[in-house]
Amino acid sequence: MPPFQIDIDIQDQKWLSVIPDIEGITHNIITTILVQFFPKAQYLEVSIVLSDDDFIQRLNKQYRDKDKATNVLSFPQTEIDDINADTPFLMLGDIIISSDTIASEATEQNKDIKSHFTHMLVHGCLHLLHYDHIIESEAEEMEQLEIKILKTLGIKNPYEIQLTYGIIEQ
Repeated sequence: MPPFQIDIDIQDQKWLSVIPDIEGITHNIITTILVQFFPKAQYLEVSIVLSDDDFIQRLNKQYRDKDKATNVLSFPQTEIDDINADTPFLMLGDIIISSDTIASEATEQNKDIKSHFTHMLVHGCLHLLHYDHIIESEAEEMEQLEIKILKTLGIKNPYEIQLTYGIIEQ
């Protein structure tokens, strides 16, 4: 397996009670994603900050000029050409996830919090790899990658709409 450095900073202790073994789970998810994109031996580093709404709101305001909390923020430290190059070391960037927003969204969407966290971690990691969802065609590509990766992690398609009489894909 390629050498990955995955630094996890738990700033909000609620994570520890909401998802037992959050550090191990986070490490396994990120490793699963990176192995799919970087099968050759290459040193990669990712930083994960598990925060709360106050912290992520400050970052969102400072860096995106949006004065509100969000579920996940990603800060790539590379250019797309760096990812496609055969470089021996890459600091991919930082992913910040808010426990408050993840918990409220999971409740609102009737989702398991661990599954929703996993989805947002996958989503954030894909942003570090320069996938985006601003343009519709890019959004579709990113969603399909998320669905594929989540399936390898045993999580169903998060874009399906649950209705009382069945499931309809969005």
